Amino acid sequence: MPERLLILGGQKSGKSRHAELLARDWLAGPAGRRAVLIATAQPWDEEMRERIARHQRDRAERVPGLATLEAPIALAAAVASHSAPDTLVVVDCLTLWLTNLLMPAQGAPAEAAVATDAAMRLRSALQDARGPVVLVGNEIGLGVIPMGREVRAFVDALGQLNQQVAAACDRVVLMAAGLPLTLKAPP
Repeated sequence: MPERLLILGGQKSGKSRHAELLARDWLAGPAGRRAVLIATAQPWDEEMRERIARHQRDRAERVPGLATLEAPIALAAAVASHSAPDTLVVVDCLTLWLTNLLMPAQGAPAEAAVATDAAMRLRSALQDARGPVVLVGNEIGLGVIPMGREVRAFVDALGQLNQQVAAACDRVVLMAAGLPLTLKAPP
């Protein structure tokens, strides 16, 4: 497994399942290995609470040894504190994390500089990681140009985040229809 892997894809492309299967394989390796999933989703409404509960049930069934912790904002600190040579860190997902930063449920939208600063801290945490890290994020810039200044700004910020994280990763995979397509691989 590469030290740092970014899995991108559209909604329901299979990216989270792919990350979970990598965690399952990691845990099936030598004794003493651990895996932790850093979840960034927040239960804003009933539908989101149900979605989170479904993900938790499915994850527990597919990868029983995968511990979960929530870090909707302090992602770089969570990666840094849980990274270890014997621990696989899975982050799911970068898109919701960026949403939490730029468009909080309470309060006004944040300036783009907030995302830029947070992305730099995350990139630094990835570069300093002492063990493998798998990050999951959405690729949303392939469709039509969205209406509304805030939405366009978010799409831009996510594209920039994906580029920065991809640059810090050894491997990048794009998921489509449940199939991984390698975009970047170690030489």
